[in-house]
Amino acid sequence: MAKTPAQRAAKHGTAATPPITPAVNTSTQRTPAKAQGNANLILIAGAAASLFLFTYFHLMTLNQMTDLSNGLAMPQSFVLGFDTAHVEALRAAMDADALGQLNYVGKTAGTLFPLIFAITALTLIAANVAKKPLRWAMWALPLAFAAISLWANAAVDSMLGAETLDAGAVSLASGLVTASWMLLIASLLALGVALFLGRRKKTAPAEV
Repeated sequence: MAKTPAQRAAKHGTAATPPITPAVNTSTQRTPAKAQGNANLILIAGAAASLFLFTYFHLMTLNQMTDLSNGLAMPQSFVLGFDTAHVEALRAAMDADALGQLNYVGKTAGTLFPLIFAITALTLIAANVAKKPLRWAMWALPLAFAAISLWANAAVDSMLGAETLDAGAVSLASGLVTASWMLLIASLLALGVALFLGRRKKTAPAEV
């Protein structure tokens, strides 16, 4: 009759008891290459979503809105801002339904684009910029872009929907729209620098 492990240990000591090796599931272990691949997939998805939303909001929807405003461009389309005369003409040309459509587009695509772009930009910068002060400086650009863009959309809606047009509201909305465009350009430049730094970091060991 075979003895149990406890009986063998009592007779011969602990050396007779075979060690118990815990089972290890190697399929769940993440290698650095796999982790980098997952990060790349997230960045590709974020970049594709940002490009789609930018195209949909700025190049398609806002351009189509000109059919409801006698050909007048929407305020968010002006890279260098707009004046009171243009806003007055726009308010006269657009009825309540047209203003409601512009408001809806601004709260959907106009909100999703800056948020998704900012998240994607933050992730890309974090993955490629090692120096913390430089990384924080670059992060400030997409964060500011998202905040200013959302504020600009709200300012445009308030300006167009007001009972009487105020010159101060026009100046505020115009300045915010221009600032959002400048911050978008600056953010894209920062992303280019981040990609360059990340590529140089990867190729540095091979050059030594």
